[in-house]
Amino acid sequence: MNLFSLLDESTVLPHFEVGSKKELINALVDSLKDKIETEESLEEVREAVFEREEIMSTGVGKGLAIPHAKTKAVDTNLAVFALLKESLDFDSIDKEPVRLVFLLVGPESNNSQHIKLLSRISRLMNSGSFREKILNCTTTEEILEAFREEEEKYFVS
Repeated sequence: MNLFSLLDESTVLPHFEVGSKKELINALVDSLKDKIETEESLEEVREAVFEREEIMSTGVGKGLAIPHAKTKAVDTNLAVFALLKESLDFDSIDKEPVRLVFLLVGPESNNSQHIKLLSRISRLMNSGSFREKILNCTTTEEILEAFREEEEKYFVS
């Protein structure tokens, strides 16, 4: 499974504007509403992401945050990518604000795939040239194409 296949027009948010980390996570989870069967399940996803964030910030450095969770509320991996219009404090490990945010939610029963996807996000976003390319994107389509091209380069599934 590649990251590009988890993203689509409804889950890529270019030049996204929010005022706080909490508002950001809520908005990312809300963008999954058409992919999650019930409002109750959506709220379970939201709770799981916030619970994981309380353990330790998922602001991993270099302007990137990867909020994530595993939950019984979903039976497949779901993702949302946001390119923030303005940098946002995310309590990152390097104390720097973020502009790139990749939300990953997966089924509780598939730990190994969840870890592989988190690793893939980290490796992909660790490329300075790829981060720069994403930061220069202005549309959803440009972001999706950038992910597709980058994954084809490095991750032949």
